[in-house]
Amino acid sequence: MRLVQISVPQGKVEAVMGVLDEEGIDYVVNEESSGRDIGATVTFPLPTNAVEPVLESLRDVGLNDDTYTVITDANTVLSRDFEALEERYAEEEDEDRIAREELTSKAKELAPSMQTYVLMTVISAVIATAGLLLNSPAVVVGSMVIAPLIGPAMTANVGTVVDDHELFVRGVKLQALGLLLAIASATVFALLVRTANVVPPINDVTTVQQVRERVAPDFLSLVVAIGAGAAGVLSLTSGVSTALVGVMIAVALIPPAATVGIGIAWGQPLVSLGSGVLVLVNVLSINLAVLVGLWYQGYRPEHWFREDDARSATVKRIGVLVASILVLSAFLGGVTLDSYQQATTEERIQERVEGEVDAPRVVLDVEVERSNSAIFREPRHVIVRVGIPPGTQPPALAGRLDSVIDDAAGQDVETSVHYTVVERG
Repeated sequence: MRLVQISVPQGKVEAVMGVLDEEGIDYVVNEESSGRDIGATVTFPLPTNAVEPVLESLRDVGLNDDTYTVITDANTVLSRDFEALEERYAEEEDEDRIAREELTSKAKELAPSMQTYVLMTVISAVIATAGLLLNSPAVVVGSMVIAPLIGPAMTANVGTVVDDHELFVRGVKLQALGLLLAIASATVFALLVRTANVVPPINDVTTVQQVRERVAPDFLSLVVAIGAGAAGVLSLTSGVSTALVGVMIAVALIPPAATVGIGIAWGQPLVSLGSGVLVLVNVLSINLAVLVGLWYQGYRPEHWFREDDARSATVKRIGVLVASILVLSAFLGGVTLDSYQQATTEERIQERVEGEVDAPRVVLDVEVERSNSAIFREPRHVIVRVGIPPGTQPPALAGRLDSVIDDAAGQDVETSVHYTVVERG
């Protein structure tokens, strides 16, 4: 529920009261004696989803942009007329949808001051870098909680749909600045950590599980980012807290950005490449989801003659976002295909090995070691553990298994066979 207070110019009070009476809205009129060109201040409660259509009706009778309007939360309204109003608008509109004016105001509030934004982004990136190098999921999650990245994404796209160029430009600049700051902060901190030997020596950062997860993005990354953007739209347009959704958006941006910095600090360009693609895909997908969601929910500029400009800008920006995501999807597709091929190759090796080992011997485990490349890793060594009965000599299986493993992998792979005595009761 919202409580709306409007300063009505002289000569418009009767028209405003007529609109409110027609809508069945309870209102209070206070005459103005300030000497300004204001006839009265009108205060009335509204369901959240009724604010925008009622304000549109008031503009139709002559209230212009210069009218002083205040919209605040109302906890409780006791009125039979208000209950009837709620029921009517619950049938006509989404009952949680906030007004365009409230949406714009909230989007501006989500974008913090420059000093706060810079400091919080740097701190978040440094903590994320520490968490990644320590292989600590808890620390990485903690870094996401303080990341202020939801505001710029919302601001830029709200600016697009309501045709506010200044709001759009501010959101885009803050997003670009935030990602560059995160990468630069992570790089500097990772260099300090490596130089000072704060963590045990790491020759290949992809051996750290938390880093490894951000190096080879696949199509599931799109699902995460689009879901985060969609959740952001729902939280913003329904007027509920965006704090938890902000964490989800930070999940998609801060750890990959920190991984880019780690790859730079360790001199591993493929690490920076893979995680850099993940950052770009995520930020583009989040913006696409937010922009489409806002337009789908019917948010438009205040004046109808600006709606064509907003529609044209929205379509163009959606086109740019989609085209950019499709280009980057070539990389995601390659990683996804590589992951599929790795899984099928390992399954094929497992089947061939089990087919070559006859009872009473049994295959205990098949481990496939891959190359140290950050992405598109090839199988290079297969370790087969075979269980044999007590009192029997280990059979000479290495040559036979090496042949079938090479055939299953489609390339020459080193094979090792380990024998373990297994007694069954």
